[in-house]
Amino acid sequence: MKRFLYLTAVMVLTISCQHSADSRPAPQAGRVERDTLAGVPCCVYLPAGYSQVAGAQKFPVLYLQHGMYGNEDDWTSKGRLVEIMDSLLQAGEVKEMVVIMPDNCPSYPTSEEERAHAMNGEWIARFVDFMAASEARYAISSAPSQRAIAGLSMGGFHTMHVSHHLAGEFAYVGLFSAAILPVEAHPIYDNWEQEVREQMQSTRLYWIGIGREDFLYDFNTEYRRWLEQNDIEYTYYESLGGHTWDNWQKYLCRFLKKVTF
Repeated sequence: MKRFLYLTAVMVLTISCQHSADSRPAPQAGRVERDTLAGVPCCVYLPAGYSQVAGAQKFPVLYLQHGMYGNEDDWTSKGRLVEIMDSLLQAGEVKEMVVIMPDNCPSYPTSEEERAHAMNGEWIARFVDFMAASEARYAISSAPSQRAIAGLSMGGFHTMHVSHHLAGEFAYVGLFSAAILPVEAHPIYDNWEQEVREQMQSTRLYWIGIGREDFLYDFNTEYRRWLEQNDIEYTYYESLGGHTWDNWQKYLCRFLKKVTF
């Protein structure tokens, strides 16, 4: 039976995501390193407990993607990823995880005009190789139950279509102000509706966040209507405002709190 959660933001949330009453001592902060995986530049957040020593634990992983005209630095330089992760860890609201932030339009690095074609399906087709390179380089789990994927705007589009193209590979999916339907033809999009239905058999959380004034609001409304018509469960959060980093930071906080690795 169809069930979804509708939440409306009525208060401004502090980006730290902390509870002021939390008196626990601050843990050691995580760190970010730059890397290139399968030819793709990326930034990688490693929690304080991370170790690559042989036999060390395998960490859950979040693949976190930027929007159009952005790059692999966006979530750390604009999205305050490190502060958000460290704060949620201190509050005990998330588990330690590795966060991999790729340049999710790696074939279009030279101009805004070229990057506008980054939803042509190429990145989605390449993602499986990027994921394999990530698992070879870092101590992260290859179990779908230990994988999450999320992104904003174009990165939300990539998240949506990677997650159905690789149905069954991600237990947690987060669409933040996502573009929805492709504007360029590619075989990878041909059966997206059926693939979305199939992926939901193993998806624990399908999270959608959008602002009331976001220019992509109507597209997200139509997509939510399609999900409901197909009896697909999802969690929905609607905020004030539009297509802004203030909102995407909030969405990341709320999404992460529902990821139960």
